[in-house]
Amino acid sequence: MTRIFVATALSLALAAGGAAAQTAPAAKPAAKAAAPAAKLNDAQIAHIVYTADTIDIDAANHALLVSANPKVRAFAQEMVRDHTAVNEKALALAKSLNMKPEDNPTSKKLMEHAQAKTKDMSQLSGMAFDQAYAANELAYHKAVNAALAQNLIPAAQNAELKALLLTGQKLFKEHEAHAATLVQSLK
Repeated sequence: MTRIFVATALSLALAAGGAAAQTAPAAKPAAKAAAPAAKLNDAQIAHIVYTADTIDIDAANHALLVSANPKVRAFAQEMVRDHTAVNEKALALAKSLNMKPEDNPTSKKLMEHAQAKTKDMSQLSGMAFDQAYAANELAYHKAVNAALAQNLIPAAQNAELKALLLTGQKLFKEHEAHAATLVQSLK
């Protein structure tokens, strides 16, 4: 199941140009096989970011339903709060720019992988769920941060969108560090 969430993050990175090929050892062959993605436009980037945030919000809401661990619950609440705020800012920016986020193959792959992850995670409970959720969150944020740095931010043409992505990246790096701490605390 960790592999499924890593695959979700990996699909974000690979479809955006291969940013997180080193996220998981199993990812190496897939990264070699992946062809460079077509250049993304700002509307597609906005949709990818919105989709990735929504996936993490959904995963966090599931954790809030399943987990009784105070640390896991606090982390999940942070994910809901922060990713919701980023999505609200992204939607407000898109509206102010009169830009409609454009669905694209990357967003679709993200959702497909997230649905599979949700199915697998729904089979877990207790410490097994907590550990899997924390590990998945760490892998996801690593891959998203790599995709932002190596693909999405450089591809963004609009200065306001680029600024939002940079702000999000700073926040998501904090999430990555928090997830790493959570993983260690659950060992």
